[in-house]
Amino acid sequence: MVMRYLLDTSDEALHAWLSERNLPAYRAEQIRKWIFQRRAGTFEEMTDLPAALRKELAGEFEIWTSRVAAHRKSDDGTEKLLLELGDGERIECVLLRDGLRRSICISTQVGCAMGCVFCASGLDGVARNLRAGEIVEQMLLLARLLPEDERISHVVAMGMGEPLANLDALLPALDEASSPSGLGISPRRITISTVGLPPGIRRLAEENKGYNLAVSLHAPDDALRQELVPISKNIKLAEIMASADLYFDRSGRRLTFEYVLLAGLNDSPDHARRLAKLLRGRPALLNVIPYNLVAGLPYQTPSPQAEREFRNVLEQAGINLQFRRRKGHKIDAACGQLRRITS
Repeated sequence: MVMRYLLDTSDEALHAWLSERNLPAYRAEQIRKWIFQRRAGTFEEMTDLPAALRKELAGEFEIWTSRVAAHRKSDDGTEKLLLELGDGERIECVLLRDGLRRSICISTQVGCAMGCVFCASGLDGVARNLRAGEIVEQMLLLARLLPEDERISHVVAMGMGEPLANLDALLPALDEASSPSGLGISPRRITISTVGLPPGIRRLAEENKGYNLAVSLHAPDDALRQELVPISKNIKLAEIMASADLYFDRSGRRLTFEYVLLAGLNDSPDHARRLAKLLRGRPALLNVIPYNLVAGLPYQTPSPQAEREFRNVLEQAGINLQFRRRKGHKIDAACGQLRRITS
């Protein structure tokens, strides 16, 4: 008998399953509460369900389709899970602690096809998109790392993969994250990151879910960007910026632009001046990320002096920016370090 995947089962389908057994519809809401709010790991834990129903659910549905192949912890409070999926593929996801914030970074694909030359996630290419349930499962497994009195406060789709290349699965998963009967996280605390796929950005604008959008630039001009982000050979910065402006117009949500700072490649004062020109006049935050080292890649983190000079140029130009603090780098859980581990 093929088991059904509960986290990939719609509310309508679950209600239909209950109806076929002459069971009341409210049982579905009880099941959801156990999964999303009480963090149940088995049907047997759902003690307000009749024992016969728990047994029947366990015989037809599985809650989890992945196993935790590795669990790493950093002294800065960051935790990373390596998950082996039902088909043997592997992904990584991260829990980050920062003061009262409990943020999670989730993956949307097994690997990545965007080819950013400095990023570990795309080293082995992309195997497939994740299912909506597999994205939700990451959130739930990370939530289970927290004590009972703590809840996930922020979600970032910024792990392995290009989120906008898998919107059909990501959006239903984020619906579960933001639903009051799900994880109950405000859309304003959910961020979708993209390397810059204009059709996907325009679709997000039309959906208008209220999520934050983070667009990865990494270069102030098309020529350099094509070297660092090969997918951009077919996508010009002007088109990316126009679609990002559309997203702001529709959503009213301030944009974030990401810029990984690579020593000797995109970290000069001249790069900063051209970046400031690109961003000037936009109600946006520039998030500068000093490069996190990846074993086997030749790129380096800029010197403190190069970082200061880069920052000074942008601040003098009136650009709203922040330099991201490194968290999780000791366990390869920082930005750009998540990868498809095959052994």
